[in-house]
Amino acid sequence: MNMIYMLIGISILLALIFLLAFFWASKTGQNDDTYTPSIRMLFEEEATEKADQKSDEDHL
Repeated sequence: MNMIYMLIGISILLALIFLLAFFWASKTGQNDDTYTPSIRMLFEEEATEKADQKSDEDHL
């Protein structure tokens, strides 16, 4: 029975360590995506051009 209490305590401690590591990574900006915003405008132009071409074809 003592072993179960020890394993529960260790698992809670391990979960707290992972939670603290997650908060630390979020606070220091390690999860920020710096690449996608710079290329997002390239993809939006293509989508807008296709929509414009489609609307021009509909009017003909």
